[in-house]
Amino acid sequence: MPDTTSPPPLDSECADECVRLVCVLNEQGLHARPAARLAQAAQTFAADIAITMGSQTVDAKSILDILTLAAGHGANLELRAKGHDARQALDSLADMFKHRFQ
Repeated sequence: MPDTTSPPPLDSECADECVRLVCVLNEQGLHARPAARLAQAAQTFAADIAITMGSQTVDAKSILDILTLAAGHGANLELRAKGHDARQALDSLADMFKHRFQ
């Protein structure tokens, strides 16, 4: 019988698609400078990378798309990548959130 008391995993992977949940930790939120760093980092990977906040999903490789999220301090985001380097991409991007884009 499966254990139904354990919470579901926060990250999931299926073949070449990965999902990570991250939180915006920096005080000013995902403003222009961190959005630019995030987009530049995402562009270094071949994987298609999307960011979802609520019902809005944007291309992580576009600074303008990221800024439309208006993700403030404490916002929870879902990072989703599909491609042969999806896992590496999300590891890198999630690390940026963890270290407040420093």
